[in-house]
Formats: sequence, structure tokens, C-alpha cells
Amino acid sequence: YVLMALGLSLILNLIGVINFAHGGFLVVGGYLAYSLAPYLGFWGALLVSPLLTAILGILIERVLIRPLYGRDPLYSLLLTFGLAFILEDGTRFIWGAQGLPVTIPAFLAQPLNADLFFITGYRLFMVLMVTIAVVMLFVLLRYTRMGIRIRAGTLDLEMVSALGVNVRVLRSLNFAVGIFLAGLSGVLAGGQLGLDPTMGSGLLMPSFIAIIVGGVGSLLGTLLGGLLIGVASGVTAVLFPSASEAVMYVLMAVVLLVRPRGLL
Repeated sequence: YVLMALGLSLILNLIGVINFAHGGFLVVGGYLAYSLAPYLGFWGALLVSPLLTAILGILIERVLIRPLYGRDPLYSLLLTFGLAFILEDGTRFIWGAQGLPVTIPAFLAQPLNADLFFITGYRLFMVLMVTIAVVMLFVLLRYTRMGIRIRAGTLDLEMVSALGVNVRVLRSLNFAVGIFLAGLSGVLAGGQLGLDPTMGSGLLMPSFIAIIVGGVGSLLGTLLGGLLIGVASGVTAVLFPSASEAVMYVLMAVVLLVRPRGLL
């Protein structure tokens, strides 16, 4: 949820595109890792697959999304909505409609001990990977020239352009970072849930909820929102399994009633 929501928020904040195809890129990342694993191993696929997904994102941004900048947001909304179906059916056509298992290293599949049998090494590995990715993202945005330009562009893109920054390249790089996070999410989710062409759509809506709960325009808020709905869904799954999905919508409704602009 956190990685997906951060990628969505990055794209929305700078480009102003509500990327309904984000879940499709997650699926592509997971299936690419599945195909690369026999040649590169799990660790190689974990590194290469998100990069290839980001490259695909750059190509799609340049060919399809870029011509819609400055137009009514409805155009980009409809485009990405249709693109989501294309990516989903594309993966179904290439890899088949049946779910596929992702092989993870044996030592990661082991539970911590007999008492904590439900906590495997892979779950802790996912937490570690997400932590590293989030830290690297915030370092990128705070201490690099590209990150500073992205943060400035979210406030006033026209001024950034007037100061001589190539806004087209900036948008493409920002989009690539967001898609990279989606691809990484796909690899990590595939190792836990297995792969399915429809898994992206199931993870997309919680990501939008995380942005709304945290506050549109705030990456820290998105991070907080993703953690909140993840914990709420996990706790509810133990106590009231039938309400594990509904709880995130209830949480969103409460936040919108109490603080409509989001927590941060």
C-alpha cells in the first residue's frame, strides 16, 4: 500500500494525472520478475524488473500521456483507465489467465519460530525493502537536484519552467520514479500473494484511499495513510475477517468528516 500510494502521489502531485493504470504497472513488474528469475535469480529479478517497468512507463508517458498535459484532466483519466485494461489483458495474453507462484529464497519462506509461525522471513524482508525504498525516495527528493526541482514543480511548475528547467524531462523522470515504485510493489506482492492479472486492480483502490487519508499533495501524509489502512486492515482481518476490506473505507469516511483535507 505504501509503495503504491507514494508512486501514485508523486505522479499526481507534479503531473496532475490520476493514474488508474498504476495497478497495471504493478502487475507488469511482478510478471517481469517471474520471467527473469530463472535467468537472474530472485535477487537479480528484484533489481531489474522495477527498472524495466520504469522504462516502459517512460515510453508510455512520452507517447500517450504527454500530449494530454494542459488539457481537461478527464482526458488523462480516461486514457489511464483504458490503459489499465490493456496492461491487465496484455499480461493475461502473455502469461495466461491462471495465477502463477513466485519462488522466493528458501530461507525467507521460513517462519521466525514455532510461536510466530505467521511471521515469515519474507514478511520482514518486505518491511525492510519498503523502508529502504521510502528512505531513498525522500533522500532523492530532498538532496538531489532532480528531487528539488520536482518539489518546486509541485508548487509552481510554470515558474520552474521559466527558470530554465526542462519540464518535459522532469515530468518523464518523475513519472518513471512513480512507476518504479509500482514495479517494486509488484515484485514484493508477488512473492507474498502470488501473481494474478487482476491483482493490480485489487491493490489500486487502497492506494487512492491512502492518499486521501494522508492528504493529497503530502508524501508524508501518503506514507502515514498507507501504514494506517494497512494496519487497520490487518487487525480487522484477525478480529472481523469479513470487514477487513470495508474498514479502510470507514477510516477514509471518518477522516473526511473530521479533517476533509487529510491528516497532513
